This record gives sequence, C-alpha cells and structure tokens, in this order.
Amino acid sequence: MTDPAPQSPPAADERVPEFWRALGLPGLADVHVHFLPPRLLRRVWAYFDAAGPLVGTQWPIRYRWSDADRVAHLRRLGVRAFSALAYPHRPGMAAELNRWTLEFAHATPGCLPSATFFPEPDAPGYVEEALTAGARLFKVHVQVGGFAPTDPALERVWGMLSDAGVPVVVHAGHAPVGTTHTGPDPFAALLARHPRLTAVVAHLGAPDYRAFLDLAERYERVRLDTTMAFTPFFDRFVPFPADDLPRLRELGLAGKVLLGSDFPNIPYPYADQLTGLARLDLGDDWLRAVCWDSAATLFDLR
Repeated sequence: MTDPAPQSPPAADERVPEFWRALGLPGLADVHVHFLPPRLLRRVWAYFDAAGPLVGTQWPIRYRWSDADRVAHLRRLGVRAFSALAYPHRPGMAAELNRWTLEFAHATPGCLPSATFFPEPDAPGYVEEALTAGARLFKVHVQVGGFAPTDPALERVWGMLSDAGVPVVVHAGHAPVGTTHTGPDPFAALLARHPRLTAVVAHLGAPDYRAFLDLAERYERVRLDTTMAFTPFFDRFVPFPADDLPRLRELGLAGKVLLGSDFPNIPYPYADQLTGLARLDLGDDWLRAVCWDSAATLFDLR
C-alpha cells in the first residue's frame, strides 16, 4: 500500500510541513539555496531590484531577511538539508567566497558545505583546499561569470571534481537571459571531455529543457534541479513543454531530478515551488524522490 497523497499542494509557506509529512518524508532537501557574505548579498539584491541586464524583468526579493531569519524559516518549512551557493563574477573572488560559505556551513546544522570556482590560475589550488575542508557541493554560474565551461583554466578543476564525485550545480541554461556561453551546446562540450562529472543542471536547463533532458539521459551522473520551474512567475517566460513530462517523470524516479528553489532570491513564496511540482500530477513516488530521496542518496543524508 502506498502512502496517502497530500490533501492539497501547499498554498502558503505555513502549509509546507503538511505537504511533506503527507508524503511520508522526514523533510525536504533543497540543493539550490543561496547564502552569501553580507556585502555581496546586498549587491546581488540591488542588481535584482534594478532588473539588471542578466535579470531582464522586475524581480522583487521575497525573503530580504537576515541570515539567521532565513535559516529559521527554512527550519520552519522543514528543509533539513540545503546549500549555501555562492558564485564569483570576476577573478580573485572565489577563494574568499569559499572560506565564507564553508565557515557558514560549519556553524549551520543542515547546511551542505558549498564552494565555487572561476577560470583563473589558482582555481585548482583553492578547489583542492575546499575539498579537503569538506566541500560537498560546488556552484558554477556560466551566465554571471561570463566564461565557457570548457575554459582551459578549468580543465584540472573539472577533472578533480569528476574524480572526487562531488556534485556541481551548474547554471548552464539561457534563462533568464542568454549569453555567449550559456545553452546546451557549451555544457555538452564539457561533458564530452568529462563524462563522469556529477553535475546538477540548474532550472532544468530552461529554456532548452529538451536538450538538457537529453544530456541527463545520456550521462549517468548528470542530474537536473527544479529551481523556479513550474511556478507561475517562471512559466510566464519559459514554460516546460507538456509532452516532455513523461521523460521528467522517468528521470525523477531514477534519482536524477532534485528539488531546488533559489531561496531567498525569489519573488514569490517558497511554497509556490512545491505547489508547482505537486500539480504536475507525476505521482507520490516522483515527489518523494524529488523532494528528499534523491538528494538523500546523493549526499548520504539521514
């Protein structure tokens, strides 16, 4: 006998625990959460406020709170495991970001130790330091960083992470605004060189969903995260093709689709992400896999 389905998708954040409890889960695991040094976070929020060129639309930050308040809210939601994703937009930032995010994770139960990198000569050195310090997840933002995934300065880094089996959340898609190095082709070129890379494609690869589904099916260690997909805000711009939902279901049941939210940098309640997933009607087993089981396996969560 299967567990009963949720009474209804969570219409508001306070109902999120009801959602995952009805699925028989111990909580949620969110692989796409951001925590940044205060000064950088203020600059990021200012960029969203101004609808900067890489945002392209009005994007009011919903959870403009302190670190402590945002952690407390994740706990109220039942998010038992979450990332602290940071990413540099120029050389010389990544090593210091890694020190901050790793210290943050050390002081914050439930936070996955997270790190990042940029194509620069010292990248292999500080990536190795981060791995030694316990980094369990990396983030790369090709759009914001403005570099090709196959930049020669990253060749050793990708090899190190492939060998270590440590996942990398990669913003590789064109959404919300495409640049020279975004899209499925540059990412496919990276995978051709490093087919054993454990990669998590952010935003399901929007708007090129189909091409990124192809890559997740082709490469054993490639996964996708649901960040912002199926929310009313995102669907206005880059709706997921309905005829590819069966493929998404199969990938989810195979452990290749993970919950992501982009918290706190979202212009709507956290519950919208879960509501969107539940309304796909892909089944309770799929929701359990996406919301907890697949991340629990990937990160050995208990």
